[in-house]
Amino acid sequence: MFKKFLTLEWKAFTRSASFATNLALKIVMGLVALYFALVFAALGFAVYYLIKEELQQDPVPTVNRYLIAYFGFDIMFRLMLQKLPVINIRPLLTLPIPRPTIIRFAIGKTVLSFFNFLHWFFFVPFFIVMLVDGQPVLNSILWFVSMISLVYCINFVNILLNNKDNLFYGFMSVAIVLAGLSYYDIFDVTIYTQPIFQALFDTVWAFAIPLVAVIALYFACFRYFIKHLRLDTGLSVKQERARTENFDWLSRYGSTGTFLKNDIRLIKRNKRSRGTVVASIMFLFYGLLFFTGIVEAYDSPGWHMFAAIFVTGGFLFTFGQFVPSWDSAYYNLMMTQNIPYKDYLSSKWWLMVVATAVSTILAAPYLYFGVDIYLMIIGGAIYNMGVNSHLVLLGGAYIKTPIDLNSGKKAFGDKKAFNVKTMLISLPKLLIPVILYWVGSYFFGNMVGFAAVTIAGILGFALRDKVFDIIVKLYKTEKYSTIQAYKQTN
Repeated sequence: MFKKFLTLEWKAFTRSASFATNLALKIVMGLVALYFALVFAALGFAVYYLIKEELQQDPVPTVNRYLIAYFGFDIMFRLMLQKLPVINIRPLLTLPIPRPTIIRFAIGKTVLSFFNFLHWFFFVPFFIVMLVDGQPVLNSILWFVSMISLVYCINFVNILLNNKDNLFYGFMSVAIVLAGLSYYDIFDVTIYTQPIFQALFDTVWAFAIPLVAVIALYFACFRYFIKHLRLDTGLSVKQERARTENFDWLSRYGSTGTFLKNDIRLIKRNKRSRGTVVASIMFLFYGLLFFTGIVEAYDSPGWHMFAAIFVTGGFLFTFGQFVPSWDSAYYNLMMTQNIPYKDYLSSKWWLMVVATAVSTILAAPYLYFGVDIYLMIIGGAIYNMGVNSHLVLLGGAYIKTPIDLNSGKKAFGDKKAFNVKTMLISLPKLLIPVILYWVGSYFFGNMVGFAAVTIAGILGFALRDKVFDIIVKLYKTEKYSTIQAYKQTN
């Protein structure tokens, strides 16, 4: 039966309207995955001797001290990027296929996820070096089993927490607070977590705790999906009092104002689109990794410009990346109306521009790190509004992935508003301003680099009408292939 499921998955992939795009993205993602696998493998071999020879410390206790941060980052990346198992379950439920079989296959897909295998590339080399260096064999084996068990514990916890947004935001808040307290030497959580991880190495029977936990979490996921896997899952809608929101103040802007009203209602009323606003707020804190000097490798002007683009571009990269997919549910109906494409795209553009401007104002606390840092953020914001806003609309013509705004109500479904594909597509939008800044600052100084990025953004504003004509023509060319793609469910 599993072979049959794999065959269906392959047919869904190859018969998709966006097969060429998906294939190209998977190739790029495969290369990125290979890169990270090699990096983790190198770290696994090098960290042990780096701690022992350079820091003159015992490697195992030192690694155990910082495992809380290692697994904390793993949880955050999974919650943001790792998807739930996605299979088209409703047609399968009408066939004589046992529900447990469907569930085991779907959960098994998460077990084989790259998010899990990436940790093997770190822990296996580290485990080998432990044995070569003469660490106790039995203790090393049981510690390794404990680490892999914890990796899969996090995998299953991510599945269970996928619909619990409040828990996710709570975890993120706690993680940020603990990181800040540790940075300012107020409270170091590693002092209390290190003995727990060290016990997994010193105490022979302790490995059973994470091993039992991963088995229990697997069955918890299994029971969760058994309970929710029904044909009518997500069909019943909670009745709420209807509210009328006219946004009359937007009526003065004609057709563009009408589309803006629809976009604002979309963001307010749907969980998935609201997630883009939350993601924008999270992007504001991204600069702390670069501007505080906490990571020495990132403490350079080029990396600062990279962060400046990210800080103000959160909404642009998360919401703008999915234009026009946000309207995929009624895109066919829109195309039967006499709707000017330019007004439709202008509404999306203005929404991204306003959100970027608001992010720039909210980023004002970065003045604490210096006026030059905030000038970089302003320059990045101008570039985002003038250039990247056009690039995301341009790319949207080719990203024909329909969005089910009600997918959060299903037992299985794509529930992430932000994923690896969108991140990869966003890379050119991040790299071009960094290259402009680096060239200008390398030959003429930092102010020239800042001016190069800012001028590029201003030119984007000046050429807006001509760029929009190109984008509109492209959307018209791709109109029918987009309609066909939105009719698909795979």
